Amino acid sequence: MTDHTILRVVTKLLIPFVLLFALYVQFHGDYGPGGGFQAGVIFAAGFVVYGLIFGLAEVRRVAPARVVEIFIAAGLLIFAGTGVVTMLKGGNFLEYGALNPAHPAEGQHLGILIIELGVGITVAAVMIAIYSAFAGRGRA
Repeated sequence: MTDHTILRVVTKLLIPFVLLFALYVQFHGDYGPGGGFQAGVIFAAGFVVYGLIFGLAEVRRVAPARVVEIFIAAGLLIFAGTGVVTMLKGGNFLEYGALNPAHPAEGQHLGILIIELGVGITVAAVMIAIYSAFAGRGRA
């Protein structure tokens, strides 16, 4: 794709908006359609488009495999850690109201935001890892 200048320029201009839209979907998901899964897929789609235009080597330079693996684990730990915290505060696993017993509705809101963040991070990282694994395979 090195000889497709227009595609390269448009992609460089478009990707920040794709990533910004993913963040909007992530943090607006508790008020409307969206959430962690959708945001993670949109975020990963930005990396996939980047890889299609600039090559897999560039994606691996921007998001090395080790960093992607760390984000997969971090997202899972955020999700599971939220459940453990609710249990330590006297509630059931993922009973968000236990996060703020004085105001359970605020605890619900906080819990949903944290859980969705964990899901978004995990989904984005897994999708990037899947793309990287499949794009790196040679042709049979």
